Amino acid sequence: MAVDIPGLVSVIVFYICILGIGVWGSRKSRKVEKACTGTKSEISIVGGRNINVLVGIFTMTATWVGGGYIMGTAEAVYSPSQGLIWALGLPAYAVCFFLGGLFFAKPMRSKRYVTMLDPFQEHYGKAFTAIILIPALLSDILWVACILAALGGTMSIILGLSSTISIIISAAVSIIYTFLGGLYSVAYTDIIQLCFIFVSLWLCVPFLVLSPAVNVISQTAPFNQSHGDAWLGRLELEDSGKWVDEILLLALGGLSYQALYQRILSAASSVQAQITCYAAAGTVFIMGIPSVIIGVMAASADWNQTAYGLPSPFERGDAGKILPLALQNLTPTWVGVLGIGSVAAAVMSSMDSALLSSASMFTQNIYRATLRKQASERELQWVIRVSVLLVGIAGTGLAFGDDSVAALWILSGDLIYVAIFPQLVCVLHFQRVNTYGAISGFVVGLLLRGLSGEPILEIPPLLLYPGWREENNVITQYFPYRTVAMFSSLTCIFLVSWMVDLIFNHQLVPQSCDILKVFKDKKETDGEETPDLREDVTRSSFDPNHM
Repeated sequence: MAVDIPGLVSVIVFYICILGIGVWGSRKSRKVEKACTGTKSEISIVGGRNINVLVGIFTMTATWVGGGYIMGTAEAVYSPSQGLIWALGLPAYAVCFFLGGLFFAKPMRSKRYVTMLDPFQEHYGKAFTAIILIPALLSDILWVACILAALGGTMSIILGLSSTISIIISAAVSIIYTFLGGLYSVAYTDIIQLCFIFVSLWLCVPFLVLSPAVNVISQTAPFNQSHGDAWLGRLELEDSGKWVDEILLLALGGLSYQALYQRILSAASSVQAQITCYAAAGTVFIMGIPSVIIGVMAASADWNQTAYGLPSPFERGDAGKILPLALQNLTPTWVGVLGIGSVAAAVMSSMDSALLSSASMFTQNIYRATLRKQASERELQWVIRVSVLLVGIAGTGLAFGDDSVAALWILSGDLIYVAIFPQLVCVLHFQRVNTYGAISGFVVGLLLRGLSGEPILEIPPLLLYPGWREENNVITQYFPYRTVAMFSSLTCIFLVSWMVDLIFNHQLVPQSCDILKVFKDKKETDGEETPDLREDVTRSSFDPNHM
């Protein structure tokens, strides 16, 4: 396939503009460093805690509106085995932000934490915090891989450009401006990217609707599961467990991303953080509507009237690329180029957040708290930059696989839903939990999740729940097994914490058995663990005039 030179030039110009905005954001970050009393590393992480509401809404929405969200939604709507009812991202992410504003924004922002892991470090100490970082880091890497894979597939179809080259260039641009400017570069590029996504995708919609190859929606058979026009989909009783599992994973798992709390903690106040969450709940839903329409149009199209021909994309196994295929075959060339620009913008707006997310947690909660307590600010900034680079390289490497974008999208939230969400709920809202309960819940959750298997990683299930099916020698669980693992973890944290508390406080066993020193010499232990974080929080307090 020949390379579309005008389209390629347009994308290059767009990338240069984004990179320029990122560099400008890095300069603004340096100005804030001079104006604020906070440390340079924390200005990179939480932006001086003076990101205004409008910028906060833009950057929070842009973080979730990534390649997985845009292409995964279109893929779900188009696929005859799923349909509109399986486009779970729109309602799930709206619920995620609403719950974030209602239950999580205030306790996190009011205590002036710097990362999502700070309450763990404060409550459990450094060792367990390092354990919690692992699933968070893996999730961010999978998220990067998901959104880069979405972009690579889009560029290869519309521009005729190698997906490998597309992934490498896009990753490099995101890494560079995140490397230079931290949260300020990320936030201000997000504004431009989100605006471009909104305008370009909505501009594509009329051309798709008016395409001669697209049938009138009212004349299609939205419930017909044997044809490619089954765009509405059906939710059978035996599939309801899987549907509930995935929507809860996206909604509640989203509350366990550092990227969410990076925006919450960068707000000037707790109230502003809550407003940002509530507003983003509406904007993220609106941003997904064009992808739904594109999926419906693709499902309603007669592909025999297009250059793509028959068999259909679903029959060829190209459902994961339906968005770029629809733009290429059902719209004029220049409209398709705009569409690829929207995917590129979505990819970078999410990738930069994932990169900074992992870098922030490692630098603040591992390197600064444990490895190098006396590290200089210059050293910490370089640790952030190197971490951004390493996470970017890891995610880029995984993006070259052939897995479904929607599948990677789900998998990226799987680990944190099971391993981090129940822990975060307990540490923020139930102060009686202790390290014994936290470790037990962590192990139980991951054990149940691992025994349930994972088709993407070709891990066969050892624990079969009711309703499982075997298709093409692959066993699929239709029971909400992820949610079972999450609730089991949550229950275990409560029960074990309560039992251990009862045992030691009533002296049923000698305190010498308290190997984690949760109860033994508690005051002394608090004096060792908590001040490190408290001192950092106090030291990172910014001038009230900038709040």
